[in-house]
Amino acid sequence: MTLQELYQNIGGDYGQVMRILRMEKLVDKHIRKFSQNDVVERLLAAGRADDPNELFEASHAMKGICGNLGLKDLCELSSRIAEEYRPGNPRRLSDEEISQMLALIDAKYQKAKEEILRYEEG
Repeated sequence: MTLQELYQNIGGDYGQVMRILRMEKLVDKHIRKFSQNDVVERLLAAGRADDPNELFEASHAMKGICGNLGLKDLCELSSRIAEEYRPGNPRRLSDEEISQMLALIDAKYQKAKEEILRYEEG
């Protein structure tokens, strides 16, 4: 599987990540590290604990990582959660909507991890 095929399989934007990182070897290096990053686990744990501060911090960090890696779906979902829990912002989404978004993040992240593993195996 090529790097472009990996991005296609995980719903990523290969063009975006190449505009940001500019070199395929950097994209390769950082996408391999993505599945080892604990930011998604932090976000999911914050959701289970209903910790608004950690929901903001983890989702904001995830938004940056996913944005830089061209993982547009995960970036968009984490951005919505970050804005929901940004200090000073009024809540607009229900707890159920947040739970659904977190479940979707988990599913998309698990799919990305599986595909990254397939990519690493060659």
